[in-house]
Amino acid sequence: MPKQKTDDLVTLINSLSRAEKRHFRLFVKRNQNSEDILFLQLFDFLEKKGEYDEDHILKKITEIKKTQLSNLKAHLYKQLLTSLRLLSTKSSQDIHIRELLDCARVLYNKGLYRQALDMLDKAKLKAKQAEFSSLSLEILEFEKHIEGQYITRSIEGRADIITNETIELLKVIKNNHQFSNLSLQLYGLYLKIGFVRNFKDYEMVKLFFNAKLPNVPYVELDFMSKIYHDQAHVWFYHMTQDFPYCYKYASRWVSIFEKNEEIILIHGILYLKGLHNLLTALFNMWQYDKYCEVLKKLLVFPDFYQLEKEMNMEGNYYLFKYNHLIKKHFLEGSFTEGIQIIPELMELIESDQYNWDNHRIMVFYYRIACLYFGAGENKNAITYLNLILNEKNSDYRTDIQIYARILSLIAHYELGNAQLVEYQVKSVYRFLSKMEELSAVHKEIFRFIRKLPRIQAAGIKEEFLSLRQRLEQLELDPYEKRPFLYLDIISWLDSKIKGKSVQEIVQQKSLDRRKKV
Repeated sequence: MPKQKTDDLVTLINSLSRAEKRHFRLFVKRNQNSEDILFLQLFDFLEKKGEYDEDHILKKITEIKKTQLSNLKAHLYKQLLTSLRLLSTKSSQDIHIRELLDCARVLYNKGLYRQALDMLDKAKLKAKQAEFSSLSLEILEFEKHIEGQYITRSIEGRADIITNETIELLKVIKNNHQFSNLSLQLYGLYLKIGFVRNFKDYEMVKLFFNAKLPNVPYVELDFMSKIYHDQAHVWFYHMTQDFPYCYKYASRWVSIFEKNEEIILIHGILYLKGLHNLLTALFNMWQYDKYCEVLKKLLVFPDFYQLEKEMNMEGNYYLFKYNHLIKKHFLEGSFTEGIQIIPELMELIESDQYNWDNHRIMVFYYRIACLYFGAGENKNAITYLNLILNEKNSDYRTDIQIYARILSLIAHYELGNAQLVEYQVKSVYRFLSKMEELSAVHKEIFRFIRKLPRIQAAGIKEEFLSLRQRLEQLELDPYEKRPFLYLDIISWLDSKIKGKSVQEIVQQKSLDRRKKV
């Protein structure tokens, strides 16, 4: 068994819950034989050890010969998946439907056509109720295959009914794929460039979106097509920073689910993503009260959905939970309170139990750094910013890398590292020039920071005021407001002008905004 496959086996075993391990042992012991005993012994060893050590295995389990190991590992991996599939039949609707489809195949192979068709009817009804269009089509195709042979069951018009069902399903599936493909492609583009940086970016994204957007009336779409339609629009308006429209489509996305709560139990991950995007839109619009209302929906999600059933669901829930708990502290300006959740979040990140990708981890590092900066703990902020700056792939989520460098400059200035700031300004300027990211806001900030260590104390307040006025004007430009979504530099300037902490400034702004609503 190749090393990669061996690593996959160990990773799979380490991911098992207690219930899954218990089920596997019971599953194996139902039909014991010498081979089963050996691979179960191998499982027990790997489960206890947590890593693969071939020499130790051969010493510990003397019945296993070195030549047997490769086949035993492959057999163990296969049996683990079979056990997990059986265990998931009751909790995963699509797996249950496929089980019915498999049973229909067995009955068909035995020539029991009527029983096979009855089984397919059950599967088709469940697939339709659960909005699994591709599975429904697979069932229909098998039904057509059987009906073509089982002459005695055929009734008048049966062929037309199945044919029409197939035609309608193909339309639905086509819409599903077109909208889901568009959504995925926009997400991929967002990972590379983040928010649109200029008019050229906007036109590029707009043309891309309109060229691939299917021309299908919304009312004619099925459930899943509506979700993917709204998801694609959320990505487009998020990238183009049109947050009211982003809110509109994310809100409709969530409401579609909440009209039929049973569907949330089947497609819970899409509901969670809808809440996540709705919260993101509200955050970018500074709608604190509505944000708190939707956040409550996210936080109570585990009360009616058993997260432990699916590691993927659990991982996404905690990803969104910590993401938006941190953002709530940004809206309130409660940075000191916010840093209290960092240890538990870092424990999750370092354990890697949910396989969060580098992009999500990088975003967490940046937000953690912002929490520390807002709380006045600049050394801790720099520690997390360095985790981003040391990222080897400099072409990956360049927007986060850029603002991490800007925040690092400011944090070092606050610590009195004047010489380091002068050195880093040149390095960051080169970084931005190479990436063609030098906006008017960037230029103003760097021009200011470059001369900041040499400004006399008597004139420093006027310099802060002057920069603030220039940045306020730039914030009105739709293509220059992007930096303010990543870094609240105006609050930092206000803190220097008024002689208050960043936390105090943001808290006051938060209260003022809420009074205006």
